[in-house]
Amino acid sequence: MEIIENSERWRESYVKWSQWPDAMPSRDKLGHDYPYVINKRAPFVPARRALPMMNLALVTSAGAFIDGTDSFDMDAPRGDISFREIPIEIEAEDLRFAARGYDPAAVMEDINSQLPLARLFEFAGNGIIGQLNPVFWSFCGFIPDAERLARRTLPEFVERVKRYEAQAALLIPASRLCHQTMALAARALEMAGIPTMMLTVDRDAVETVRPPRAAYYNGAFGSVAGRPLWPEHQRRVLDEALRLIEPMDASGVHKLTVDLETAVEIGRGEK
Repeated sequence: MEIIENSERWRESYVKWSQWPDAMPSRDKLGHDYPYVINKRAPFVPARRALPMMNLALVTSAGAFIDGTDSFDMDAPRGDISFREIPIEIEAEDLRFAARGYDPAAVMEDINSQLPLARLFEFAGNGIIGQLNPVFWSFCGFIPDAERLARRTLPEFVERVKRYEAQAALLIPASRLCHQTMALAARALEMAGIPTMMLTVDRDAVETVRPPRAAYYNGAFGSVAGRPLWPEHQRRVLDEALRLIEPMDASGVHKLTVDLETAVEIGRGEK
C-alpha cells in the first residue's frame, strides 16, 4: 500500500500542471486542472482499544503555530511541507494561524471551530476519550506538491506520533486542498498501525484520496470542527465522528446525522 498510488505518474501530471502560467493565480488558489491525488484503495487497521481507553492524537492543517516562533511560508509555490509539534496546554491567545486557502474569520472568532482543544479536553474529562495526547501536530495544509509531502515529511511525522504511543488520531482539514493533505497524512498513520478519523466537509475530495475513515457533514471550510461560538454543535460533530473509530470494520466515508439535528434546532429557534 502506498500513500499516493502511482506516485511517479502523479508527479508527472503535477510538473506538467505547474508549468502553466495560471497554475497558481494567487497564493491561496489553484488554477484550472490541478491534478488531485486519486487512490483506489485505502489502508485500514481496526481499533485495538475502546475510545474511553485511547490516547487520542490531534492533527490540524489550519496552519497553527506559536506566537513568536517561525510562521509557515505562505508564499511557497509548492506549499510548506513542515509541521509543528505544539503542547495542548497552550493558551488560545498564544497561537497564530497561517491561513492559506481558507477564510480565518471563524477560527479567529473561536479557535475550537477548527482546533477543538477545549472540546477534546471536555471529552477526556467526561470519559468519552481516554486522554488527549500531550502535543498536537499542525500543518499548513495548502500543499500542491503532494508527492513531496508524502515522500519527505510524512515518514518523520508518523515517527513523531508513534513516539507518543497514540492509539488513534483525529485529523481536521481547513481548506479544500487541506482535505487532500490530511487524507494523505491519515493514510500514512494507518499504514503505521494507528487508526484514524478524518472530519470532512468535502466528500468528493476524500472519496478520491481515500483516507481510511472519514466523517462527513455539510459544514464549511475554516470551521470544519463545528460552527464558531456554538459549543454544542462542535461537541455533536466531534462526538459522533470519534465514536465511529471503534465500530468501523472497513474503510469508508460515514455521513453524520449532525446536519439533521442542527436543522431541527435552527427551525425551532434554538440557535
